[in-house]
Amino acid sequence: MREDSTLSSGLSMAELGARLRAERRTRGLALERLAELSGVSRSMLSEVERGTKTPSVLVLDHLATALGTSISRLLDEPDRTEVVVLPHERQHLLRDPSGWERRILSPALPGVEFEFMRTTLNPGVDAGEFSPHPPGSREYVAVECGRLRLTVDGMPHILGTGDAAYFPGDRRHAFANDATDVCVYYLAMELGQPAGAHRDPRHGESDE
Repeated sequence: MREDSTLSSGLSMAELGARLRAERRTRGLALERLAELSGVSRSMLSEVERGTKTPSVLVLDHLATALGTSISRLLDEPDRTEVVVLPHERQHLLRDPSGWERRILSPALPGVEFEFMRTTLNPGVDAGEFSPHPPGSREYVAVECGRLRLTVDGMPHILGTGDAAYFPGDRRHAFANDATDVCVYYLAMELGQPAGAHRDPRHGESDE
């Protein structure tokens, strides 16, 4: 994938890679350590940071989770204005090749780890399993239309149109659409504080 590849919102892969690298270095993490924490290979991580590889939504979520932050913070600089309006064309839209997309409806704010998302799953699509977030994280789901299979720590829960659910975000969780119709749902996520704050005392300055 070329370095000038972009997300639907216009963010280039080079810009995304630079932000990911900055978040990693802020925490004093070497590439190997972030690869270990996220389950993403070092080679993939290196390519993403250089802007030569477009990560899937799930890979991006694994990296954000390992950094103790959200995808929205990797995509945007914090907005310090009191009222933030996000026009439709400025919202980040992430499309996964497996057949689903995530639209981020919340801005990145200084000192706030919160994310509000609208996700569309095509018929028969399994978005995969997401990593547990830091202890104290909370997630809220509301189904706009269709049928959603929400699985938390291996236990499936079926949600239909108009249904809502809450679950602790520090559990393994997965989303799938087993039906023949499109499923659209909203997800609000409040992240807890990662243990040990932001730097990893086992590592000095990060490489690359």
